[in-house]
Amino acid sequence: MNLIDPIQKFQQEIQAIRRDIHAHPELCFEEFRTADLVAKKLEEWGIPVIRGLAGTGVVGVIQRGNSTRAIGLRADMDALPMQEINQFEHTSTHIGKMHACGHDGHTAMLLGAARYLAHDADFDGTVFLIFQPAEEGGGGARRMIEDGLFDQCPMDAVFGMHNWPGIAAGNFAVKTGGMMASSNEFEVTVRGKGAHAAQPQKGIDPVMIAVQIAQSWQTIVSRNVNPLEPAVLSLTQIHSGSATNVIPDDASLIGTVRTFSTEVLDLIETRMEKIARATADAFDAQIDFVFKRNYPPLINHEQETQLAIQVMRELVGEQRVDTQVEATMGAEDFAYMLQAKPGCYVFLGNGDGDHRSAGHGLGPCNLHNPSYDFNDDLLPIGAAYWVALTQTYLKSA
Repeated sequence: MNLIDPIQKFQQEIQAIRRDIHAHPELCFEEFRTADLVAKKLEEWGIPVIRGLAGTGVVGVIQRGNSTRAIGLRADMDALPMQEINQFEHTSTHIGKMHACGHDGHTAMLLGAARYLAHDADFDGTVFLIFQPAEEGGGGARRMIEDGLFDQCPMDAVFGMHNWPGIAAGNFAVKTGGMMASSNEFEVTVRGKGAHAAQPQKGIDPVMIAVQIAQSWQTIVSRNVNPLEPAVLSLTQIHSGSATNVIPDDASLIGTVRTFSTEVLDLIETRMEKIARATADAFDAQIDFVFKRNYPPLINHEQETQLAIQVMRELVGEQRVDTQVEATMGAEDFAYMLQAKPGCYVFLGNGDGDHRSAGHGLGPCNLHNPSYDFNDDLLPIGAAYWVALTQTYLKSA
């Protein structure tokens, strides 16, 4: 690996910051302590700071030379509402809150890059260091954009990175085009007519109608969507009733839909509603249909992805860069930034969990798992990638 010596020398300092953030997790739009820590460090290193975008967002600005070119580097800061079961020294001190997705590591890697870029890096242009709140379901990227991120910080391209368990530690993975799916949720309520379970003829049974709808929905992906188009329709909850001898008034079906294209998403939503309403109508019931589109698909841009691949190969070697990684049906709100600006989002391998300190939980080191912990060996690698990407994109005058 072609890592940067000064970054390796202050790895322990960045690691301490990472573990401090891990021990004090904050949920979406509540990242007050984390934002204060980030802003304080940036200011200590002489980096001007913009605050208040999306409430708790922080943007550091480093300018050098005379070029008008600018690059954005983004890290997310929020944690998840789940209980950590690890027992090492830096385990969460907040009940029901945990950095189970590595956003503590993402923040620390960008801080490591910030320190080097502020004092040692050679480039010509502007770097915007974007510390974003509320990636975990809050749409913080969208909120930052709505609050004027790209107006106050005009950049030519924007880049993101996420650690990825299951990929060898320190390896990179990326692909052009669809990298992560859109995230959408639905809640459909069948309005029937309650009755005694011994006299079903006097009611309109919403439970059986919900079952019919659920089964019919499963034909949408298999019979309406092109088999070459990735799509997932998962029904994850059915709620109805409170007694064994009562037919309830209503039943709810809840779940998620994931696609890589708006056209396929439109098709699935339309078919879901048509099937639900037609089925309910056949049984004289009513339907409340709610379909919420959350994050759009994350689409990497060709030119910026090729640049990122070049930088990764020079940093860790061609054999450690997978350019044919399988896309994931998981979602990421960095997709909003890639809708507004060209750019690229990459995965950095987090390993299989062998890095975890004594006292970790018995579960796997997967994302959104109570036994997860970020691999601190990645800190100098991720920071070096940000630096090399910046210097390549903003070539010295």
